[in-house]
Amino acid sequence: MADTVVLPGQPIVLPRSGPAPQLGGGIYSRDSELRASLVGIPQQDGAVLSISRVRPRPPTINSVVLGSVTRLSPLQATVSITVVDGVPLPAGEEFTGVIRSQDVRATEKDRVKIGDSFRGGDVVRGVVISLGDARSYFVTTARNDLGVVFAVSEAGKTMVPVSWKEMRCPETGKLEKRKCAKPE
Repeated sequence: MADTVVLPGQPIVLPRSGPAPQLGGGIYSRDSELRASLVGIPQQDGAVLSISRVRPRPPTINSVVLGSVTRLSPLQATVSITVVDGVPLPAGEEFTGVIRSQDVRATEKDRVKIGDSFRGGDVVRGVVISLGDARSYFVTTARNDLGVVFAVSEAGKTMVPVSWKEMRCPETGKLEKRKCAKPE
C-alpha cells in the first residue's frame, strides 16, 4: 500500500498475498470489499489494517490544489480551493487562489487569453507558487499535468479533453478552448 489518501466509501486494495487482515479504525466491509470510513492513509500494523486520519491544512508553496473557477477577468482567473495535497477541506472552509495570465502555461505567456483557458465552474488542478496577499494564493497551471480536469459544455455534458488546449462535448461534438491537464 502506498501513502495514498483514501476518501470515505473508497475501496481499499490489498496485496494479494497473505491472510485477510483484521479491521481496525476507519475501515469497514461492504459487499466483500474493504472500504474507508475516514479521509486518511491505510496502514497495516501486523495483522490489523486501519486508517490514520489525515488532517486538512492550508496550502503552502508547492501544494497541489484543486478548486473551481469562480471569477474571470482578462488578466486572471479566481479559483475557490477545496482540496489541498489530496485532502478535501471541511465544508465551509476554502481558500482563494489566483491564476494570473502569465502563470497559465510555460511558453508563449504573452499570448495567453484567460477566457480561452478557463470558464466559470471549471475544476482546475494547480500548484501554489506564492502565498500572495492576505486574501489569496498565487497558483500556476504551467505544467502538463496541471490545468482543467473537469468542465461542463454549454449543452450541460461533461467534456472530454482532445488536446492540451481543447475539450469536446460528447453530445454536440463542439470544441471549446481550455488549458487542459494531461490525464493521469
